[in-house]
Amino acid sequence: MEAATATAQALRLLFSGDEELLEIIGVSLSVSLSALALAAPPALFAAYFLACRNFAGRRALLAVLQSLLSFPTVAVGLILYLLLSRRGVLGAWELLFTPAAMALGQAVIVFPILTVFALAALQKNDSRARETALTLGAGSFRAALTEIGEARFGVIAALLTGFGRAVSEVGCALMVGGNIAHYTRNITTAIALETGKGKFAEGIALGIVLVALALAASALLSLAQGAGRRE
Repeated sequence: MEAATATAQALRLLFSGDEELLEIIGVSLSVSLSALALAAPPALFAAYFLACRNFAGRRALLAVLQSLLSFPTVAVGLILYLLLSRRGVLGAWELLFTPAAMALGQAVIVFPILTVFALAALQKNDSRARETALTLGAGSFRAALTEIGEARFGVIAALLTGFGRAVSEVGCALMVGGNIAHYTRNITTAIALETGKGKFAEGIALGIVLVALALAASALLSLAQGAGRRE
């Protein structure tokens, strides 16, 4: 009965447009999208470079990227915390306990995901596409854009997977964001806090939003993959 009551209260919070709830959701979306914008360009460049170049240490680098897919997010948060703290190497930036630090942490987390997924998509391209672009006078940058355009559905899938990973991450966000009310409190850190305080309605409401975001990302991912297969 207690669970049913908390769920009913959670639904009331969601449908009433609770300001604090909307603020927390806004922080999550803003930070996660910023992280994607920060990580995507270097990740796509790295994926293109790995797809088109053979060099000594390539296999070792790929192995490192693969291993980073399961790297603990709280460890990423700890490393960034040490770097961004006042006595850290990057302490002068004064980013610790800010949304920017959270976005930086999530960008580090999603970078290997974007790189590995985009690399898999680029490796399926016909190698003649790049050669044709270069033959027609395109520069290296234009040829890279052509290759990425050919693999656009795989790249979209990589971005959606990265977003899902970023928005559901809690360890790093808590370490470098500090879970500060009205500033760095996002969906996952708020769920942990409210549940710990016994405010199950708020936790359930935010959990519903998080699941909805994950399902939406999964649905879009399926559409992108289906469109890619049809093409």
